[in-house]
Amino acid sequence: QVQLVESGGGSVQAGGSLRLSCAASVYLNRDYCMGWFRQVPGKEREGVAGIDQDGSTRYADSAKGRFTISKDNAKKMLYLQMNSLKPEDTAMYYCAAGRIKYSLGRGYYCPGLGASGLFNANEFDDWGQGTQVTVSS
Repeated sequence: QVQLVESGGGSVQAGGSLRLSCAASVYLNRDYCMGWFRQVPGKEREGVAGIDQDGSTRYADSAKGRFTISKDNAKKMLYLQMNSLKPEDTAMYYCAAGRIKYSLGRGYYCPGLGASGLFNANEFDDWGQGTQVTVSS
């Protein structure tokens, strides 16, 4: 099991920036893909950004052009740089780790990161406790 601890959330005005960090208990090598999700009360958890074992990234349409996901394997860290923040970005943000799988047809792949920016939270195995982001207008 991978332990994940998020940090970096806070309150910011619209147009501002925040950088979320996620400390993992294991090296983020080719065995894992990582994702950032967010959730507001009463709504389903939604994928924001993901990075697979090869370093390829995926973004939700709402995050494209504003958010950047990155990882530092040596430091066991995952990051989410969020710029041009909007009030609708207000949510609890979660870091998640998924195991890479293999099939003859697809090779190695991350079940939680689909094509065209699709995210499947159920395919991520480990989750952090979340960090709150509040954006005021």
